[in-house]
Amino acid sequence: MIPINTAEGTPESTRVARALGAEDSSIRLRAALAAGSNPDPGLLETLVERCAVEPDFFVRDMLSWALTRLSPEITLPRIRQELGSERAAARSQALHTISKIGHRCAWAWITRDLLRDADDEVARTAWRVAVALVPEDEKKDLVDELVGQLGRGDREVRLSLSRALVGLGDVIEPALEKAAASPDPAVVAHARATEVMLRDPETGFDAAIDQAKRVVALGPERTAAAAAAAAAGAVGTSETAGVVETAEPTATTESAQAAEATETADC
Repeated sequence: MIPINTAEGTPESTRVARALGAEDSSIRLRAALAAGSNPDPGLLETLVERCAVEPDFFVRDMLSWALTRLSPEITLPRIRQELGSERAAARSQALHTISKIGHRCAWAWITRDLLRDADDEVARTAWRVAVALVPEDEKKDLVDELVGQLGRGDREVRLSLSRALVGLGDVIEPALEKAAASPDPAVVAHARATEVMLRDPETGFDAAIDQAKRVVALGPERTAAAAAAAAAGAVGTSETAGVVETAEPTATTESAQAAEATETADC
């Protein structure tokens, strides 16, 4: 049994609280579902505490859902406290729950410390929540903050950052162009890849990164020249194929004429 707060409440809430600490994740999942299906403010503390330590993704998501079923007036102030927790998991899950509730008042709680959190998972969640909640007149400041982290982390972290930036729309273009002049090749490639994704959302991140790296390696002018040469080569190949296709009927006609002459001679 995993220790958990079972503060005084109704017999049902006490039973649910105990089940949330069970070793079997399926039991914990059913308990979280029960907590959300029958919202009880008396379970607020238990749910928040469990979010900070729950190892199973699906159970954590159900816990967040259960919290959204309670009144935001009591839920949000308690969740806000978790944003300053020493536990990275508590900060990350609190941000995730805030995104599920979607209350605009929470925008002010997404601090620079959270956006720059040393834990990648916390930072990624903070980026996503910030993009969802940012007021229109504060978008530029958020863009500058996020662009300042280009080149950070592994593929998944960079993908999350690019998606967050693209989610802000065309307002990111001047900041990306400035970042593309960075002396750091990783920052330049990440900025260019994000530009590609902004222009064509269907482009995969890996393809965008590869394209950006080519631009960084060759420079914009040489990249454009290479693309033009490749296009010209494709056209030349197509024209050559056309000539071959046109020549074949001529050869066939000549063979037919020769055969006809032979038949006439035989007669």
